Amino acid sequence: MKKTLLILGLSLATAITVVAQSPQPAAKGKPASPAPTPTPAPLPTVDQVLEKYVQAIGGQAAVSKVSSRLARGAVELPATGATGAVEVYTKAPNKTLTIINLPGVGVVQNGFNGTVGWEQNPRAGVHELSAADLAALKLDAEFYGSIKLRELYPGMALKRAKVNDREAYLIEATPITGGARKLYFDAQTGLLVRVDAERENAQGKFVSETYLDDYRDVDGLRLPFTIRQVLPGFSIVFKFTEIKNNTPIDDAKFNKPTT
Repeated sequence: MKKTLLILGLSLATAITVVAQSPQPAAKGKPASPAPTPTPAPLPTVDQVLEKYVQAIGGQAAVSKVSSRLARGAVELPATGATGAVEVYTKAPNKTLTIINLPGVGVVQNGFNGTVGWEQNPRAGVHELSAADLAALKLDAEFYGSIKLRELYPGMALKRAKVNDREAYLIEATPITGGARKLYFDAQTGLLVRVDAERENAQGKFVSETYLDDYRDVDGLRLPFTIRQVLPGFSIVFKFTEIKNNTPIDDAKFNKPTT
């Protein structure tokens, strides 16, 4: 604008345009009409949101080229300030193992070998998971879950939402087994940024919130390097420093320990 005002002819044209576009004072006795409310853009379909997500993480072909993954990093408990190390092993089609080592607490492991889900901790030793925990872990263990969401969740409904003040699309998803989930996809990037899951323990049912952040490129795939889980009474943060695709992992690693 400052540059155009240096040219007399253009400055006059600009002045005329500004005056013409300026709101005119309302006639006496007649209040000015309120500005019209912007019409929100129409919602996409569920399939469009899912397709955008798959493309955002690298595409179906890139996802299918990977059959195992190893992630290493740090774990933090913000409420206590405790920190430790975490390793997560995953392997197609549905094997997973998480190992957390917290100084002063010890090693906690949670695994699923495709059939048996189990946990090991210093207080309770080794035990198999309850039916509710097993159903949830089976969903989480689906290695190609990102490209099988329609198959894993037959029931889906789409709504608008916000995550950290960003526009998002919320898919309320009902799985074949287990509790319902809410999947939040960033409206701009298409990435999955939050998952709310219905869980159950000895005290009853509750909802866990999982936030996915700091997506980075790993062999053509965009993966979250920061994952924050909010549970009743505490939260836990995983900050990965290394993620490797197609690393060799023996199937026996996912079996329940014998001791």
